[in-house]
Amino acid sequence: MRALPGCGPCLVPACTRDRVAPAGTYCSPHQQRWWKLRQTEPDTDEHLWRLVTAPVTRGGEVNLRALHPVVVAELLLGLQERTRAGRKLFHEHWQLAVNDLRRQRVSTIRAADTATFGMVQRSLVHSLIDHVRRAFLDPETERVKDEWDLSVFGADGHARFTPISQRWLREAAKRWALEDIARRRGRKLGAGLRQRIRALVRLSQSLRTRPDAGEVPAALGRADIETFLHRLAWQQSAGQITADTRRRVCQDLKTILARVRGAGLTRSGQPATGLGEDFVLTVGDIPDAAEKEPGRDLPPEIMRQLCAHLDELERASSIETRVAIELAMDTGRRPEEICDLPFDCLGRDSDGKPVLVYDNDKANRLSRRLPIAEATAAVINRQQQRVRTRYPDTPVAELKLLPSRMHNQQGREGGDVGSLAHRHRMWVLAMPVLRTADGTEFDKDRIVPYAYRHTYAQRHADAGVGIDVLRELMEHRDYNSTRKYYRVGEKRRREAVDRLTALQFDRHGNRIWITAKNLLDSEHARRAVGEVVVPFGVCAEPTNVAAGGQACPYRFRCVGCDHFRTDVSYLPDLRAHLDDLLRNRERLRAATDVEDWARAEATPSEEEITRMRRLISRVEAGLDALTAADRAQIDDAIAVTRRHRTTMLGMPRIRQPLPDVRPEQTA
Repeated sequence: MRALPGCGPCLVPACTRDRVAPAGTYCSPHQQRWWKLRQTEPDTDEHLWRLVTAPVTRGGEVNLRALHPVVVAELLLGLQERTRAGRKLFHEHWQLAVNDLRRQRVSTIRAADTATFGMVQRSLVHSLIDHVRRAFLDPETERVKDEWDLSVFGADGHARFTPISQRWLREAAKRWALEDIARRRGRKLGAGLRQRIRALVRLSQSLRTRPDAGEVPAALGRADIETFLHRLAWQQSAGQITADTRRRVCQDLKTILARVRGAGLTRSGQPATGLGEDFVLTVGDIPDAAEKEPGRDLPPEIMRQLCAHLDELERASSIETRVAIELAMDTGRRPEEICDLPFDCLGRDSDGKPVLVYDNDKANRLSRRLPIAEATAAVINRQQQRVRTRYPDTPVAELKLLPSRMHNQQGREGGDVGSLAHRHRMWVLAMPVLRTADGTEFDKDRIVPYAYRHTYAQRHADAGVGIDVLRELMEHRDYNSTRKYYRVGEKRRREAVDRLTALQFDRHGNRIWITAKNLLDSEHARRAVGEVVVPFGVCAEPTNVAAGGQACPYRFRCVGCDHFRTDVSYLPDLRAHLDDLLRNRERLRAATDVEDWARAEATPSEEEITRMRRLISRVEAGLDALTAADRAQIDDAIAVTRRHRTTMLGMPRIRQPLPDVRPEQTA
């Protein structure tokens, strides 16, 4: 017995099967297709049909036969680049796209008409076209175009200079952009460049109103700058642009025009030859920034309500989303820094305390170390275990702590900031009404991931952290940047003082009743220049005030001085001082190594102890007389004033604890 010879390959070029009979032309599946097609379309060109018909598919295989060699090379290049990027590959989608390309008989995928493709195939082919196009790009060839693919410069997206109608301005803009790209970094490089190009487009639109359409740089001067500034002012008044946009456009153009001159582009033979010396924007041309209190932080009661719904965030989205939001709340890092955290972002200081290791790409400050709480470290540890289980074969150095679940088979790509913001938004909107401490409904539009950074800064500022330390925590280079993230607290302190005015006492424990307006006006003035804080109240004695509380002529016998007064916010300090007096009295009575005159001099007098007890009882009685609602407001006012209080007088200062924004965490 011997095997019969084969019948020969199927005459469909893309097919890998044999014919069903020696005298036949096709394999069985293609024979069936051809017969059915002849019945419905008898005039079909059989030769053309053979060239464009799809092969019989096999599971897990993509057939590239019968494609132009250039198309095959382009498909393989695109496959390689998508694989390097960690994108998921579905052979079914690839085969359908290949069949569409074969059907059109294109010699390059850039010539394909994707309008007839399915949605998935269209997206795939467009992605491949981008990879192929970029493979032949070069910065030197791209720089002469009027539309740039910024990927060749290490940025994202495209930059279009075509809306700049004046040729000299367009060429100068491209020369400036090349320099600007080289000086900047970070994920938002492309977005920032496009913003500044839009400022140039606005200038171009203004110059087009000239008789020469702004094409002669030597004819331009200060009058054209003023025309442009008036145009911006009118656009703002008409509601076409905001005040912030107007200011930003002026700032960007001031920088760009200065760079154009600095690069020598106004010299002979350069794009802006002869540009007038007065064609510049000065500091005085930039509108003043609106005075705004930062106020983007979330109140503690709102933070508590958000934390109470974290389980819902995990159920509705994913555990990665919850971890990202928890880390944003606990660390105050930018959303993009959270999404890009490496797997091994948890470190330890020399004393064993946990620190978060992250990159501040915005300022190009890498491997920064931020002290965090053990509870936050536990969140990171649990997430590390989940990631390692999901990606056991990827090296730790290449893993992300919060890997994207889309097109990320090796876990090397971090989550997307836009997706995180969207999931966070859906979570917030699904919550019931959020209310502040006074019962007012809180605007959910204010609750965005970046608000947690402001909340972090405000929380530490309220706890008395100095601006020098807060600057380091926020990773800012200058203090002005840090000041934008928190309110200095004067308004909040004033409101707190207003609530405490009805519960002020003199040294005898008598309530101080003065007309409210007069009391408040003088109160806030004295806080600035006429009083000084002492351990358990305030002192208005001139000598002591002038010395910053360090030179009391009566040796700090406050309960015996008419310059002293206190309020309910000092009640813990009054109690602590009474306890100190009692402890000192008993210790001195038991001492055997001190002479009688020294003991008598150092022992607190019974009169001082009695006066202190009476003052405390009067203050406590004033609190007990309040209703529950009034007591809650007073407690809030006490918390605010005590956070901002500094008292030395040779005594150690005890820093106020951070508010319990998250009861299970420590800030």
